[in-house]
Amino acid sequence: MSLLIALLQNAKIDEKLKNAPDDSYSIGVFIGTLLPFVVLVIIAFVIYRYNKNRYKDT
Repeated sequence: MSLLIALLQNAKIDEKLKNAPDDSYSIGVFIGTLLPFVVLVIIAFVIYRYNKNRYKDT
């Protein structure tokens, strides 16, 4: 399932880059594709640290 989603996302990114007005648009597309993953990693880290400190105090 994740392979199918990855293939669909890559097709959309390639299409966006082909229709881009200039080269700086590719930087925005790159940041836009990585941003959701970075946010999820940060949320997971915050939850991990919170639980680690909570169990450490007891």
